[in-house]
Amino acid sequence: MENYKAVSNEDYGIILEVLGGRQNEYAEIVRKYEGRVRGYCLTLLSDPAQAEDAAQEIFIKAYQRLDQYRAESAFSTWLYRITANHCLDLLRKRSRHKTESWDALLEKEGEKAETLLGAAPDDEDKLEQKDMIQKLLACLPEKSRTILVLREIHGLSYQELAETLECSLDAVKARLKRARHELQKNADTFPARESSKESEAHHEA
Repeated sequence: MENYKAVSNEDYGIILEVLGGRQNEYAEIVRKYEGRVRGYCLTLLSDPAQAEDAAQEIFIKAYQRLDQYRAESAFSTWLYRITANHCLDLLRKRSRHKTESWDALLEKEGEKAETLLGAAPDDEDKLEQKDMIQKLLACLPEKSRTILVLREIHGLSYQELAETLECSLDAVKARLKRARHELQKNADTFPARESSKESEAHHEA
């Protein structure tokens, strides 16, 4: 019983029932966590259809591995670990090059992104800015995107990040610092790109 001390009473009961043969009870796990898992997939993958498919695949994986859960961390952390690894596998299969993607974003929506990074959003701008945030995150390396999404969007603590990403607290802090630096470096590119465009336009005139 002590092995399950990190699990909530509700999760504890459901897991035991599923492992004991009442497989239909797993639907409670899906209902409880599907919103968070789907949201995480969408933020990382930036594709609603792919995020929906990924969420379903993740719950299948979690079900197949449920007997491997040892409650050394919260069940949600264990599920996030499966989610992160699955999404990273999908991202690695994509052929799009990150640099090309970033250049394309600069060309198409540089002004919007600069505004997003430099000012707090009004209510009427939230949906548009949410979409822009996803595009900005999509331009980051996989590991940087993952830790930023888990920390800044889903609110995981440093300890939860360490358990989810299976690394030390020092490694979490270093990776998060590097990810924020990469995001800021990209953000700093917007003013330079816009200035370059204005200079070229003035020269042509």
